[in-house]
Amino acid sequence: MSTERAKAHLAKWGADKKVLEFDVSSATVALAAEALGCEPARIAKTLSFKTPEEKAILIVAAGDVKIDNRKFREYFGFKAKMLSPDEVEPMTGHAVGGVCPFGICEGVMVYLDESLRRFDTVYPAAGGSNTAIELTMDELYEYSSAVSWVDVCKV
Repeated sequence: MSTERAKAHLAKWGADKKVLEFDVSSATVALAAEALGCEPARIAKTLSFKTPEEKAILIVAAGDVKIDNRKFREYFGFKAKMLSPDEVEPMTGHAVGGVCPFGICEGVMVYLDESLRRFDTVYPAAGGSNTAIELTMDELYEYSSAVSWVDVCKV
């Protein structure tokens, strides 16, 4: 159902036809890179965090980086606290392993990390733990309705 939700969102741009579905799991960066035959850094992982107001925000980052707690706190004004596995689906609209910035719950804000900009295209998930879609940076920004680009990660 989560994949269908993402596809319905992507259909606004005709991009639902670009969604790739695999016979194997792509739920982690390593598994997605293996399924796609690309370097792990090109996997656009979507990380979900809780705000002090108990809302979710999503940060889409390159597969080879981690959140830099200092940069996160400086930018957002609160400590980085990831959603628990039980909170992810109800708060984002997608289950762990398929979280993506497409077809998400209303009010969830999406930010794209600068770590993605070194690539022409990246592969975020598309709602399921066996899905991906190849997008340019402009497509990712538009389709995700991103609030802005941020620099909150480190290699």
